Amino acid sequence: MKRMFVLLAGAVLAAFPALAQQPRFPDKSITVIVPFAAGGPTDVVARQVAEAMSRALGVAVVAENVTGAGGTLGAQRVVQARPDGYTLLLGNIGVATAPTLYRRPPYDPLTQLDAIGLITPVPMTLIGRPDLPAKNLPELLAWLRRPGAEVNIAHAGLGSASQLCGTLLRSILQTPMTPVAFRGTAPVMTEMMAGRIDITCDQTTNTVPYIRDNRVRAFAVTTPQRLAALPDVPTTTEGGLPQLQVTIWHGFYAPHGTPRPVIDRLAQSLRAALADPAVLNRFSDLATTAEPPERATPDAHRAFLEAEIARWRPILSAAGEYAD
Repeated sequence: MKRMFVLLAGAVLAAFPALAQQPRFPDKSITVIVPFAAGGPTDVVARQVAEAMSRALGVAVVAENVTGAGGTLGAQRVVQARPDGYTLLLGNIGVATAPTLYRRPPYDPLTQLDAIGLITPVPMTLIGRPDLPAKNLPELLAWLRRPGAEVNIAHAGLGSASQLCGTLLRSILQTPMTPVAFRGTAPVMTEMMAGRIDITCDQTTNTVPYIRDNRVRAFAVTTPQRLAALPDVPTTTEGGLPQLQVTIWHGFYAPHGTPRPVIDRLAQSLRAALADPAVLNRFSDLATTAEPPERATPDAHRAFLEAEIARWRPILSAAGEYAD
């Protein structure tokens, strides 16, 4: 009995060095790759949440913009990173549409990324240049459908939220519109205010300040109910276009193979960030909300991603517009 006790004690003591060698996560700063331009809608979400996660984790969570190819360059950076939880992706709906937008997809979100949790579903707004003849959505639809109409519809690049919303609008209306691509949302708004772009469809995180200042004309929000931040802007259903229902969701991802305890720790800090009053107040200003705790989990995020890939595949395939 005494010999057995000595052997057990020796085994426990021998394990201590191995335990000591396992670093606490996190023990250094975490980089969040934002695959779109600084100051854009996704970047605004990323930086607000990263700051709150820093407080929850006790280390710096730093956003880094890696732009290009509709968000796929940034995603590829994360796919190729070490799966240790220190390099993350903050992706939007483009993660779900990349497998269809690219005939040779540069990465597979279901096999090369691990979902951490959903962050926020950002509504979209259908807006136009301030001198557009149409004053409301029914008038806009009539203006778009008039014989011989020459209309341009801007977006922030293939794979961007504005491109997806615009593609859905064109597929619903089946009227000729000329897509005009820009590198980011800022030049779209600049050209629209100058009267050189007719319409676009973009996230409230980008458009609310312009709408409130009457620098662009708002026709509708793409949600079932009106938004508290834009109470005077009707929904697409109110304006006679109920098929145009879009929210641009955002989520965190890690490289595939990241240990589950690390994923769970990151998801825990995400839920803490989404309960942070500073985040909630900022989201309210931008006409969006935080996802509830049950959706800010790895399993809920994974299931939602699978459903969104299936939802957008037929829409994008029918449009026949590819990024490669």
